Amino acid sequence: MRMLAEFFPEFSASLDKMDDLYREKRMIDEKTYQFICFALSIKGRSKPCVLKHFKGALEAGATVKEFAYILALVMREAAGADDCWTHDVIGDWKEIIAGNIKCDCEK
Repeated sequence: MRMLAEFFPEFSASLDKMDDLYREKRMIDEKTYQFICFALSIKGRSKPCVLKHFKGALEAGATVKEFAYILALVMREAAGADDCWTHDVIGDWKEIIAGNIKCDCEK
């Protein structure tokens, strides 16, 4: 997105407006939203987004046990292809919860 922000800022601004619209029109609770985004981030192999939505779901009241269930569901649907990658990203989950690992996805 950094390249888009520099060379096509109108597009980046449109994405920000889309995020605002999702927040305004959301029909599901915050934790469910974060879980969906967490699952999609795993499939998209986006480390910053996995971290962002891991933290967002924690803030919405998620537990590590729930994350384990969501991860199992994603893995089952993906036939286990994401196991190593996701564990690498959130392998230090205790450090993430403690606030010792930051992602550069926050504004």
